Amino acid sequence: MLAKAFIPYGAYWSSPFCRWQGSLSGQHSIELVAEVARERLATRAIDPARLDGLILGMSVPQRDSFYGAPWLAAMIGAPTITGATISQACATSARVIASAAAEIELGQKSCVLGVTADRTSNGPHIYFPDPNGPGARGTSTDWVWDAFSRDPHAKNAMVETAEKVCAETGFTREAQDEVTLLRDRQYRDSLADDRAFQKRYMAPVLVKRGKKTIVDVSADEGVHETTAEGLAKLRPAMEGGTVTFGTQTYPADGNAGIVVCDGDTAASLSTDDKVKIRVRAWGEARTDKGMMPKAVVPAARDALRRADRSIGDMKAIKTHNPFAVNDLYFCREMGLAHDAINHFGSPLVYGHPQAPTGTRLVLELIEELVIAGGGYGLFSGCAAGDTAMALVIEVS
Repeated sequence: MLAKAFIPYGAYWSSPFCRWQGSLSGQHSIELVAEVARERLATRAIDPARLDGLILGMSVPQRDSFYGAPWLAAMIGAPTITGATISQACATSARVIASAAAEIELGQKSCVLGVTADRTSNGPHIYFPDPNGPGARGTSTDWVWDAFSRDPHAKNAMVETAEKVCAETGFTREAQDEVTLLRDRQYRDSLADDRAFQKRYMAPVLVKRGKKTIVDVSADEGVHETTAEGLAKLRPAMEGGTVTFGTQTYPADGNAGIVVCDGDTAASLSTDDKVKIRVRAWGEARTDKGMMPKAVVPAARDALRRADRSIGDMKAIKTHNPFAVNDLYFCREMGLAHDAINHFGSPLVYGHPQAPTGTRLVLELIEELVIAGGGYGLFSGCAAGDTAMALVIEVS
């Protein structure tokens, strides 16, 4: 179990998530997150000079992203620090937080900012020259769509992994519709009282160029209310399948950030010194070929083992659920009721910008634990390559 990695209460944010081709579709994801990070650090009275490390997580390349974390550090006003740029598909957030915690645990750093940002909209088209090709013609890939459409190892699309798990487990379309409706109702809870829960962690995005406002987004954009009647009308995404576009998530754009530091620094940066937040463990797993949704279970068990805790010790649980079947499988294997997890929302409802998705879930986990008066919480989420990562967080 980790002992030295703390998260100062309030020293984190997530932007709203915008459905792909929405208000954030034209923004460079690194430049945008730099603007948001500067504003959030200033709002929380955190001097960038306090940072001695930075980790950038992103899975969709942008112009000049070769310069990654050092470029971002300079843009947020910390030009003397550097760090890694991490890309691990939808496990990017968990890896960023785990890597920051490891640096603190080892005594390498005292205050690390982990930033995650992606724009799935207008994904890059990449051309690979091939002098030996016919007529020296090269090959190309559409970074976002081709990644969704084909795993080069398993030789299947993401949605096929969900269908394979449904076929193996017997989870029906009706069961997927039911849990999707539940997740939608849970998300609506985060909108109560003028979005009181979301405002505990969500940072509005306001971008100006001179006197002109380029972007002004204060809440999730593109979330459609789900109804039983609406779900029943949808055709399966694959011929003969059970997964519809209503029971899977959708691409989105957004960013998030979180400070991980030692105990003394956390106490000085926290907005409430009575709240202590620790990263206690992380775990990872790879499941059967082409069965990605199953990976959340062994990853969660690995993190729980490393934290010396059981699933029954968890007061709050969040999952990255690109498909409804993820939660059906997770709850069955972990012995949980469907409504025991993902209070206040999940990516199935509010979208999937890849790198920052897990960070937002961890922030929701923290705030849910604070409301509950403390305790242990678990995040687990699948990622490309039939993999998953999980984190155990303690709030006291």
